[in-house]
Amino acid sequence: MKSVIINEKDNVGVCLDGNEQIPAGHKYALCDIKKGEYVIKYGEIIGRSTQDIKAGEWVHTHNVKSHLDENVAYTYEFHAIKPEKSQATFLGYKREKGRAGIRNEIYIIPTVGCVNNVCIRLANEIKPYVTGSIDGVYALTHQFGCSQLGEDNENIKNLLCSIALNPNASFVLFVGLGCENNGMDGIKETLAPCKRNNIEYFNCQDVEDEHAYGMEILKKFIAKAKDLKREEVDFSELCIGLKCGGSDGYSGLTANPLVGKITDKVVALNGSAILTEVPEMFGAEQLLMNKCKNQEIFEKYKKMIEDFKAYYTKQGFPVYENPSPGNKKGGITTLEEKSLGCIEKAGSTEIVDVLAYGELVKEQGVSALNAPGNDLIAATALAASGCQIVLFTTGRGTPFSTFVPTMKIGTNNNISSHKSNWIDFNAYSMDEDGLFELIRKTINGEYICRSEDVREIAFYKTGVTL
Repeated sequence: MKSVIINEKDNVGVCLDGNEQIPAGHKYALCDIKKGEYVIKYGEIIGRSTQDIKAGEWVHTHNVKSHLDENVAYTYEFHAIKPEKSQATFLGYKREKGRAGIRNEIYIIPTVGCVNNVCIRLANEIKPYVTGSIDGVYALTHQFGCSQLGEDNENIKNLLCSIALNPNASFVLFVGLGCENNGMDGIKETLAPCKRNNIEYFNCQDVEDEHAYGMEILKKFIAKAKDLKREEVDFSELCIGLKCGGSDGYSGLTANPLVGKITDKVVALNGSAILTEVPEMFGAEQLLMNKCKNQEIFEKYKKMIEDFKAYYTKQGFPVYENPSPGNKKGGITTLEEKSLGCIEKAGSTEIVDVLAYGELVKEQGVSALNAPGNDLIAATALAASGCQIVLFTTGRGTPFSTFVPTMKIGTNNNISSHKSNWIDFNAYSMDEDGLFELIRKTINGEYICRSEDVREIAFYKTGVTL
């Protein structure tokens, strides 16, 4: 049996090739583990055995349960690496305000789902006019914007405004209805301090022909955007999003650690990265807290974790209501195991900031973002916070993309070959230089991600819908 032992403290190994007793990507006992004893992987506790386990036996949900303590007390002891800094550049679209984009795109953003069909029609009918260096015109439709109250309504407004400020957007058209909760006046007021001259707005109820009105605006955008050129910009203007979905037993062995190396490299080049999926930090959160650059950031991070736990318990659910059925089939047994693999994407450098949902990235380095683990919601949140590209590791595969290039990084040979129409890079090779080169080509516009023709957004919603 081909296998790997991750840490010298571990009492389980990972089967890489699979056999009749132990599926590929699943764990087996390195020694006898008695009932009630800790199961250790990554050098950390991932659960307790629910029965005696003999050396060599399969270790999974049938004989292991979570050891997660919902009431754990957190402490702070700094453990992180500060990399040696160097410089690099990429070819991007310089912006009058803000960081450079890696795409020259036009967004059509509905303030409310009622006008989705108007936005889709505009995006489709403007296509024959798209020319020059423009990479596309996209309608970023969604089902909300009305009948939401309080925090939900504020979050939707803020997220749409942050989407409009993404560096990949050369021009943005907001389309409203005119009677929704998420009204155009609130959008304009939120964006006013940014003083952007690349955004226009209209309500369908305020114009005689919304299609003709919108087309005229889009034609003006195209006339300006078609001649934009890529220029050399400093790597400090790049921000990458870190996301995993459809994780399996290989995720913490191949793709996530490989992306962690990329994160360290981007940070060393003065770039930024954002890690989210707060529920998939549970069980590994103390390790991330110890990477916070100072006490203030630690306190912000701790509050984010505690608030998210309170949200779970308020709804009557345990915080360990995870992993998914697909995760378990792929070899992940407990939330602690999933989380320990998940946080590998953040690399080894310090956490410099903690961002609220919808908040734009401010600091160079790794920031933690408050958002759930749901793939589309989390990826949307990353891009809304300013990521020009999302690195998405997956063991099960998925065809979705948020509204910025979403690079799929496969954890194993099977998914990478079986779904080559989804997967951009096979991380089983652990080829750091190969992955960084593909990312370089992507941000320079030389490579288009497999799913880049799909653009979707989704919101984190917690309250009442009227």
